[in-house]
Amino acid sequence: MLMEYISAFFSELWVLLLEMAPYLLIGFLFAGILKVFFPKRLIRRYIGKSDFRSVLNASLLGVPMPLCSCGVLPTGISFYKNGASRGSTVSFLVSTPQTGVDSIIVTYAMLGLPLAIIRPIIALFSGVLGGALTNYLGGSIEASEQLKQEKEEENSVRSFREMLRYGFVEMMQDISKWLIIGFLIAAFLSVVIPEDFFVATITNEYLSMLLILVASIPLYVCATGSIPIAAVLLMKGLSPGAAIVFLMAGPATNAATMAVISNTMGRRTFWLYMISIIGGALLFGTLVNELIPRGWILGALPEFAHDHAHGGAGILKIISGIVLILLVINGYLQKYLERRRVLKEEKTFNNMKSIQVYTVEGMTCNHCKANVEKGVRELGAEGEVFADPATNELRLSSVDIPENELKKKVESLGYTFKGRKQR
Repeated sequence: MLMEYISAFFSELWVLLLEMAPYLLIGFLFAGILKVFFPKRLIRRYIGKSDFRSVLNASLLGVPMPLCSCGVLPTGISFYKNGASRGSTVSFLVSTPQTGVDSIIVTYAMLGLPLAIIRPIIALFSGVLGGALTNYLGGSIEASEQLKQEKEEENSVRSFREMLRYGFVEMMQDISKWLIIGFLIAAFLSVVIPEDFFVATITNEYLSMLLILVASIPLYVCATGSIPIAAVLLMKGLSPGAAIVFLMAGPATNAATMAVISNTMGRRTFWLYMISIIGGALLFGTLVNELIPRGWILGALPEFAHDHAHGGAGILKIISGIVLILLVINGYLQKYLERRRVLKEEKTFNNMKSIQVYTVEGMTCNHCKANVEKGVRELGAEGEVFADPATNELRLSSVDIPENELKKKVESLGYTFKGRKQR
């Protein structure tokens, strides 16, 4: 019996991988294009006022943004500290993690065209709702700093190689962990949950929406990693509205995000942020259940979701699956090599008498690392600056920056500064 479950688990895992792989690769490509060639200065130009237009612009910019859940927070806080209004910042923080150019493509592959259309629309409207509420109830205080023209971004090399590097290396490194977790959970649920489980067990659809919401709020899952889980839950009888609640609240909220927003932007802004997500999830989940024919969504699920046709995978899917596996392995290999380089640099740092090591919590990806290093250099740090997400350490070979200024800068970026580390 156990071997049957193990065999079924790996069979489901392989099917999910083959179904998502081609679309994931396309999504990573578009993410690289958007990241490298999209003018960053336009973002700051159009979201700096406490009006509806800035809120709408922030949400429109956030929907296709190729940022994983952990990358959205420091980016949004950075916008706020550099001139974006509270309303437009909340709009960006609500809309961006729910979807992205990569997850839209994968949503089409795994959940069908209706949800691929509905999902970004919901992200857009919920972002606008959160931003408008914040502008109306949270005050019109704008960030104290002036909008910055980031010359280094404007002058950065925009090359085909950099596009591929971001899409298939950096972004892969950032979301691969959560993508793998999503695959594993989806395959596990597919094997252990009986068919029509939710229909037979939880007859009240709105109770299931509330239960999914409670489970999703503290959960940390990226927009793309949530898709295979939602697909399996729909197969087991979960209502489309409850699936929408999971796809919206899972990526948009987690314990770390809530803590940073509360500390950085204030409790009132935090509660408006939470109300917009919770209220939006329940509202749009209800609208999907009541207004959209169930057959449109369930009938659009790919064939593998209906009949578990595990055989006959096309050569394109097999090649894409192999390429995706190799890219994930390469991402972890690059992390390993980077870690060895870090250890080597750490020895060099340790040989310096003036080295300072600080604990900075909340760094989870390459985006976080670059964000912290760049922020500290803006303080005028002389010498080496190195942030290490693996150890939650910030190392400086300079002693000319007061610790209170360092703390203020790091926390303004959305991370937690714990002070100097004892060596």
